[in-house]
Amino acid sequence: MTQEIWLSGVDGDIALHLPAPDKEVLSGVHWGRVDELMTPAYWKGQCWQAERLGWHSTYRLGGDLREEVAACLLGGWGMPAELGLAAFRHLRDRGLLRAPTPVHVLEAALLEPLAVAGSWRRYRFPRQRADHLAGCLLALETLREPECDRELRDALLGLPGLGWKTASWVVRNHRASSAVAIIDVHVVRAGVVAGVFNPAWTPERNYGELEHAFLDMADAIGVRAALLDAVIWDQMRRFGDLAIEAASCAAAARTVAPAAILVARQHHGRTRGAIGRRAA
Repeated sequence: MTQEIWLSGVDGDIALHLPAPDKEVLSGVHWGRVDELMTPAYWKGQCWQAERLGWHSTYRLGGDLREEVAACLLGGWGMPAELGLAAFRHLRDRGLLRAPTPVHVLEAALLEPLAVAGSWRRYRFPRQRADHLAGCLLALETLREPECDRELRDALLGLPGLGWKTASWVVRNHRASSAVAIIDVHVVRAGVVAGVFNPAWTPERNYGELEHAFLDMADAIGVRAALLDAVIWDQMRRFGDLAIEAASCAAAARTVAPAAILVARQHHGRTRGAIGRRAA
């Protein structure tokens, strides 16, 4: 028995047909129900809808590689997405990303209040990020972009403040690449719940294994890895505590959290819309 999901549009109703929930999508991993949160079938359905509706059609935050590095660096570890994006735009609009810029100039700009969602916020880690960004802007003056996406990521890993996740984020955004994966806490939780990731893996120790498993999942469900990452990131951050609880449950039981528990939590108003746009 197969399962299906329907989408209504200007051209009428369109159906996506998927294998039965008990069919394997990867060795030891089942498709699961399309209407059960965070199963492989669920992510396939969400990505299908996003693609049909034209969501996540672009990933770039900057106009060139220099700006993309700045945007991802400023929005990296420990930084709320909206605050990092506000800081990037603040520096870009002042012309501070066009060429190498002294650390003290970048730090002074990052110390200024930033408008975020109608309120004024202070940027976190202004001195550290200014130092890293100054080093990146200088290094990018002589960096020659390799044609291969993975080789570009390797080159970016040599820049100040760029680890595996941030370097992958730059490459995915700049080239709409599906050759790399942005393994952050949201993707890790989703992968654990879907049964694709070993719960013991962490990005710090097992980035390669996590990326390989993620790319395998994307290939198995027939979705571009770049799109799958964007949809997972957007939804998991909206799920909030629900995502944390589901990942903890799956890690403890090494299975997908029961749909009844997740649906009950959803009906109590703990989640919002199924798909949303990532900040641009």
